[in-house]
Amino acid sequence: MIKILFICHGNICRSPMAEFVMKDLVQKANLQDKIYIESAATSTEELGNGMHRGTVTKLRQENIPFTNHRARQITAQDYNNFDYLIGMDKENLYYMNKRWPNDADHKISLLLEFANLCRDIADPWYTGNFDKTYADIQLGCQALLEKLKERI
Repeated sequence: MIKILFICHGNICRSPMAEFVMKDLVQKANLQDKIYIESAATSTEELGNGMHRGTVTKLRQENIPFTNHRARQITAQDYNNFDYLIGMDKENLYYMNKRWPNDADHKISLLLEFANLCRDIADPWYTGNFDKTYADIQLGCQALLEKLKERI
């Protein structure tokens, strides 16, 4: 089974949005028995909190199913437990590399790298633009799924 961990600052906006978008894409591709997906935060600021209301609203608008998500922080064990550790922006990468300083297995990346883009996914906590964040996450997740299909 391929295991993916999406990571952002607080685990209430971007990474849970990516988690549920990817779960929906995987379900529609009938690959849920081959791909496991979670999300986590680099910070401790939102631990235990649910998803941001803007994320919930956007997922509902797009008919993306979701569960009662609670924010958690990345752990040292996550490096061994997941095949892909996918951040939303360069700041996330900085903290991911501090947590896992020797990425010998090349597990750490940015989501939009899978779509051959070298840019961050903007944090809607600050921008308020959940539509733009969703579009970027959808693009990245679709490209990631295509890459994973090559491995399966």
